Amino acid sequence: MAATGQEARPNIVVLFADDAGYSDFGFQPDAASDLASITPHIDSIAKNGVRLSNAYMSGAVCSPSRAGLLTGRYQQRFGHERNIPPGYMKGGMSLDEQTVANRLADLGVATGLVGKWHLGYPPEYHPNKRGFDWFFGLLQGSRGYYAKDTSAHRTIQENGKMLPEVGYVTDRFGDAAARFIDEYAEQPFFLFVSFTAPHGPLQAKESDLELLADIEPIKRRKYAGLVKSLDDAVGVVLASLEKNDLLDRTLVVFTNDNGGQTLTGANNFPLRGRKGDPWEGGVRVPMAMQWPGHIQAGSVIDDAVSSLDFLPTFVTLQGGKIDPAWQLDGIDLTERLTGKVSTLPARKLYWRTTGSGGNTAMRDGKYKLVVERGKPKTDGQVHLFDLAKDLSESNNLAAQEPERVKEMLAALEAWEAELMEPLWGNGPKPRFVADSSSAETDASDRR
Repeated sequence: MAATGQEARPNIVVLFADDAGYSDFGFQPDAASDLASITPHIDSIAKNGVRLSNAYMSGAVCSPSRAGLLTGRYQQRFGHERNIPPGYMKGGMSLDEQTVANRLADLGVATGLVGKWHLGYPPEYHPNKRGFDWFFGLLQGSRGYYAKDTSAHRTIQENGKMLPEVGYVTDRFGDAAARFIDEYAEQPFFLFVSFTAPHGPLQAKESDLELLADIEPIKRRKYAGLVKSLDDAVGVVLASLEKNDLLDRTLVVFTNDNGGQTLTGANNFPLRGRKGDPWEGGVRVPMAMQWPGHIQAGSVIDDAVSSLDFLPTFVTLQGGKIDPAWQLDGIDLTERLTGKVSTLPARKLYWRTTGSGGNTAMRDGKYKLVVERGKPKTDGQVHLFDLAKDLSESNNLAAQEPERVKEMLAALEAWEAELMEPLWGNGPKPRFVADSSSAETDASDRR
């Protein structure tokens, strides 16, 4: 493998889907048969690079997961545990936090954000004030794909200037990302493409619905249309890198912001639960990366990785040093991605969904602990799973492993003691049901 360092500073492109199902991409080993062939561009990233089989977001819904990814810190540390409600003007992602765009800009990297922000509506919280040189997208968490919208938070803007409401939103984001690559091709750049697809509403293109006419039921077909348009846009981005002779000089990351939203047609098989849950179906995500000549094509990494790892990895790849004063929760994946080491150091990963009254979870090695606080302990409040044998979290081992449960609960309690309560919103009440796919979240979690 070629060495990393100043002589090999790659451009970095993160392609971020929204609410997609775990098995709704062809590169996944359990890819849903009805969608397996409609994501060739996304699948090419795994084919030309690595599939990360144990990948997680730090949040189970849209805004918190973005806050964790961009800061490299558990978002609960700064009160960003719930989705920012539409129209909320009292704050956003803490101004005390530095984003990956801030860190990379300090290293001379051009920074761009295309798509969904969802991290604060007041001007001081906007992307251009949080380290991004260029922003083309919307401030809110969702919008229609076709609908003309005059809301300041949903209208597509470019660096604060509202743009005419024309075209299909996913196409606009793909084209804008390609434009950024064309403009900054001669210098190192970081581009975060935060798609709204396949988040609802289910407004697929009619031409795609015709191509996908065999997919039933109609909700699944419309959802599939959103996935196809996402793949088409990813193809536009990859084509722009190729046109500018940048494919071999760019780390491309594809992943999803949280577990799939089954209410809009996503398929999370074989995982339990969905968006909003601490089960695997709420926080485990598809992930693939390519960097030709540095990441082995067609490889698989089975170590548990987190979106919290993006910031330290990207800083290292750009020749920067991680300052302990940043108090990051993620780790640098560079040597694991490039094959210099065969395993990552042991660590624990944590989740909390709606404040101190909500569900919590942690992963330690192959074991996953889930605590459902709304249930009496006699009714199975504490769950322990061996994910190596039970990815669907169906066999509760808590009664068989009391000492392991005790140790993991203590670690979870110690982590939670370091957190803040959410800074906004009452949020949804914890959903304490055995099959969480049948339960609904509140309106803010559908944004």
